[in-house]
Amino acid sequence: MVMTIDFKKGEGLVPVVIQDEKTMEVLMLGYMNEEAYQKTLAEGKVTFFSRAKNRLWTKGEESGHFLNVISISEDCDNDTLLIRVNPVGPTCHKGTRSCFDTSYNQNFIFELEKIIEDRYNNPAEGSYVNKLRAKGLNKIAQKVGEEGVETVIAALNETEHDFINEASDLVFHLLVLMKEKNISLNTIAKNLESRHSGK
Repeated sequence: MVMTIDFKKGEGLVPVVIQDEKTMEVLMLGYMNEEAYQKTLAEGKVTFFSRAKNRLWTKGEESGHFLNVISISEDCDNDTLLIRVNPVGPTCHKGTRSCFDTSYNQNFIFELEKIIEDRYNNPAEGSYVNKLRAKGLNKIAQKVGEEGVETVIAALNETEHDFINEASDLVFHLLVLMKEKNISLNTIAKNLESRHSGK
């Protein structure tokens, strides 16, 4: 895709919205000039033009909390960028995920997917995920089946609180099974979208 960003509208700068590729949470807003944009393309890490420092600034150059580029899109007026990233550590200089004080609960399922992936990549002593993984695919699949049955029983015979807990267990174990099979939530979402659009 050929980008046609108009850097002249904003006197050489365009606003850049940074979004977590996994959770879709907006992490920060920055600005780029054409040089920062080209550096971002070349290195795969987000580089801004710092208006305060009057120079290029690669996010994470001091903290190590880089924003690894997944995709770049421009808006319909060609004067704003949306960059989806895989963030390394917190984005905000205050140590928080995002520079915006927004609710995160609606995105926790994506964060949970990342936590499970981290357990796979960096096993932690006492981790339930690692204990389950060590038992193999058959046991993980069995747990999903057990939690599915318990969710049905709770829906039919138990309280709303019980149903919420059992459904949560089911989703968690399904995420572990998906990780074991190397299938992401994004893959499931795209499949559901394609099935929906076909109806």
